[in-house]
Amino acid sequence: MQASIQIHIEPARTPRVRLRPRTVHRPAAPPISRLIFVSAAACLLLHLAGSGRYGFFRDELYYIACGNHLATGYVDQPPLVALIARLSSLAFGNTLSGFRFFPGLVGACLVAMTGWMTRELGGGRFAQALASVATLLAPLYLAFGSFLSMNAFEPLFWLTCAYILVRILKGSDERLWLAFGAVAGIGLQNKHTMLVFGLAVMIGMTLSREYRPIRSKWFWAGGILAFLIFLPNLIWEAQRHWPQIESVRNCQALKNTPVGVLRFLGEQLIFFNPLASIVIVAGLAWLLVSRDGRRFRCLGWAYLVIMAIVILLRGKTYYPAPFYSILFAAGSVELETRFLTHKYRLAYSALIVISGLIMLPFGVPILPLKTLLRYQDVIQMQNVVTTERDSAGELHQLYADMLGWENMVATISEVYHRLPPSERNDCAILASNYGEAGAIDIFGAQYGLPKAISAHNNYYLWGTRGYTGRVAIVLGSRAGNTVAMFDTVEQAATISATRTAISENHLPVYVCRRPRAPLKDIWPSLRHFE
Repeated sequence: MQASIQIHIEPARTPRVRLRPRTVHRPAAPPISRLIFVSAAACLLLHLAGSGRYGFFRDELYYIACGNHLATGYVDQPPLVALIARLSSLAFGNTLSGFRFFPGLVGACLVAMTGWMTRELGGGRFAQALASVATLLAPLYLAFGSFLSMNAFEPLFWLTCAYILVRILKGSDERLWLAFGAVAGIGLQNKHTMLVFGLAVMIGMTLSREYRPIRSKWFWAGGILAFLIFLPNLIWEAQRHWPQIESVRNCQALKNTPVGVLRFLGEQLIFFNPLASIVIVAGLAWLLVSRDGRRFRCLGWAYLVIMAIVILLRGKTYYPAPFYSILFAAGSVELETRFLTHKYRLAYSALIVISGLIMLPFGVPILPLKTLLRYQDVIQMQNVVTTERDSAGELHQLYADMLGWENMVATISEVYHRLPPSERNDCAILASNYGEAGAIDIFGAQYGLPKAISAHNNYYLWGTRGYTGRVAIVLGSRAGNTVAMFDTVEQAATISATRTAISENHLPVYVCRRPRAPLKDIWPSLRHFE
């Protein structure tokens, strides 16, 4: 017998190999330039040095009044600036420098953030320093940080959103869209033009075919978050039949200076220092055509979209201004890597600093007024840029609208205190615009005056304060239309002051009696939003 041999061959077992998660090695970020922080500190010191000069700007007086009537919306702006005015008042009292502290601080943050954005785009120490210094010495950014307004905060909101977008485009966690939405939502509570920025970014991402971030659920979650933050102001607008739209239309028709495309583009260069325009052009080129800037191309398209929207809708020439810090960051990267060798870097930087210092007094009120008048006789820049039809004068609009307010209140006080006591108790002080009314509200207490009333913008919504109109002191550029509603009209004084805005000089002050109808019935016919 033959023995059968069976051989069992077991299949070889494949050894288990544990796969480690793939590590993505990102290039190390460039070192940080200390000049970022030096420039930011210099910015803050400049604003602190000029914060107590000249006087309250017209719009500041209005925002302070809005801060005393906190709400989720106002006729001509969202609520954030009024809230900041209220916080400033609580922290520093009703002082000029106190109301200007937060704008100056935000201006310094903008300078630092521009340098940080440059680093995120790949810029080295020189690029970071160049972008920070260009932002620091940009005349319009200096002006924005010199007084309390929505414009002081808007550039930082735009730049922060752009920084978050750059991080996302570089592959960071897409949950950063929530941060983008939060910043954009707060930005909408500051100024509605944040909508233009958001729309421009979306169009830019479409044109540059950046579809991946848009498909993310976090993108839409960020959009919903922005909408929810904005919603209270949106409801306020809807309940009052969109007064912001009426205000904008009236400004375009009656107030803003119309400009052509060439002048519009030319003023962009003046706003940001003509010698720094090289950085701006380089930044746009880097974003749109450079291979290194290709993944951030949506920002280049966004700038062009913003410019097109503002020009087509006849907006003021400074409306695209919040975007230029982004171009400063991109342009500094381009100049550092391709155009400016070490030999020319110092020379070009020196030119920007010198030209920026020459224009500095037109952005920050650091000079005594008499010195400024002599200085501008040499430089001749006071009327180069005019954004409103009545802005031409001895001083440019920024400073002219800071002068004469307390003198106006003193003149009204003389008229008020000449009235018999029986009339003073029921005398309304009716101002033509929010600047006049705001000045009376902030300076009037020390002159023994009651709060003012006005039918201009949100003062109209605050109403007549219970006055019957039996006797009224009427002043301002619209006084002629108002006094026609009274049977007895007497010109009691004339407000005159040097160097103030043209619209606030040589104004008659009337004492009016015997209204042809109760003031509350006349009130709707006096309303003007602009």
